[in-house]
Amino acid sequence: MAGVIDTSEFRKGMKIEVDGEPFEIVEFQHVKPGKGSAFVRTSIRSLLSGRVLQPTFKSGDKVGKPDIEEKDMQYLYEQGGDYYFMDTRNYEQTFISADVLGESKNFLKENVNAAIMFYNGKAIGVTLPNSVDLKVTKCDPGVRGDTVSGALKPATLETGYVVNVPLFINEGDILKIDTRDGKYLTRVATAG
Repeated sequence: MAGVIDTSEFRKGMKIEVDGEPFEIVEFQHVKPGKGSAFVRTSIRSLLSGRVLQPTFKSGDKVGKPDIEEKDMQYLYEQGGDYYFMDTRNYEQTFISADVLGESKNFLKENVNAAIMFYNGKAIGVTLPNSVDLKVTKCDPGVRGDTVSGALKPATLETGYVVNVPLFINEGDILKIDTRDGKYLTRVATAG
């Protein structure tokens, strides 16, 4: 534990340590009842398991500050369900398993930079850029004049991820994909 945090300092997204496990504050609410002392109602998500807890802290309680470090690293390759990253400053490599990466693995392609979160020296999560450019490897061809407003079709990207795209998208097009919700944003380049 690197220090302590008072409940009055709670902010959304803040990392805290409860019972030796790192958590991120999802929501919090300071409550001042008519009788009794004030308290803080929280919703916290485990950075290790993803489970969500809703503990209540008395006003003035102190919680631990986890030993969390973020490093900018570059994605290298996937092997046997493990995804390997390299620190661009000292060339050290680390890996993160597919279950820890979750949906983020759908947007990883070689040489993409990401922020890797370490807890007590162990990689526990990844923060990708808000969008990545990925190539369409498989989709039905766009037909000239097929311009129904809002119509979508599935397209498979180079990472194997399937996203719904407008009808004018073709194989070989490069698309900008939002890594936060996995949705198509825009076409960056056309095939050819």
